[in-house]
Parts: sequence; structure tokens; C-alpha cells
Amino acid sequence: MSRLVVTDTGPLIHLAQADVLHLLELVGEICIPETVLTELERGSTDTSELEFTVEQVEYDDATYPHLDPGETAALVLCADRNAVLLTDDLDARKTAQDEGIEVHGSVGVILYAYSHSELSEETAKRVLRALKQDTNLYLSSPLVEHAIQLVESDEAGW
Repeated sequence: MSRLVVTDTGPLIHLAQADVLHLLELVGEICIPETVLTELERGSTDTSELEFTVEQVEYDDATYPHLDPGETAALVLCADRNAVLLTDDLDARKTAQDEGIEVHGSVGVILYAYSHSELSEETAKRVLRALKQDTNLYLSSPLVEHAIQLVESDEAGW
């Protein structure tokens, strides 16, 4: 049985913009809160190539007042289902870590795919650069270079 991975809107958008959305299916069974689906439908992100389930999540707006509804719903679902969280939001990542939830982002998905031989070294490096250059995800140059070094040294993965 594969692990349950809950994602908020960010990684879905960023991986789609980098044309590697399909890599999400490698990390586990993808589930998104209904709130995230609503956010995606408001935008123009095409997730038709991705297989995922959608769950209704009940939560109090005061649960994580510093996060948006999609991130809050994803965190609540992770806590309820003992799932891994995918998010590119720094506040959501910190909150997940504080709650003891395993958390990764779009860069982590690329590193995971490389470490499981789903991407060549050159493709992984190209996609990491594309995440910085061709998407609306803010990544610092040192972070991208560190991820590329992990690929080059075969230390990538979860």
C-alpha cells in the first residue's frame, strides 16, 4: 500500500507549470482537500493528467489563522490521516514541522523522482532550474544550486 500524500495548491501549480505534474503520482496516493480543488478551478491549472482523490475537510478558521484555507485544510487532513504534506509555502512547512507532519515541496518531488530513477541527472537538473525560471514559485538561487548538488552527489531523495 502506498503512502497517502496530501498537497495544497502550490505544488500542483508549480509542477504543472514546469510540465512535470505527473511526477506527483510517484510519491504516493495523492489526496487534496476540496478547498484546494476549488482554488485550482479558479485558476487555469490543468490537473487532468493526475490521478487524485478529493476529501471534504472540516476545520475551524482559527486552527491555523496565519495560513490560507487550502493550506489549513491540507494540514488538518494530514493530521487526521497521518499523511505526508506537499506544500511550497514556508509558513505551512514550518507549521507542519511543528505538528510533527512530514513535509516536502516541489523541489522534493523532483529529488524523489531522481532518487527513484524516474528522471535522469540531466533532466532532474533541468527541471530544478525550470522551477526557478519558468514558474511563479520563488526559489532562491542557493536553494536550487543545493538541490542540483544533491542530484550530482546522488544524495537526493526523501
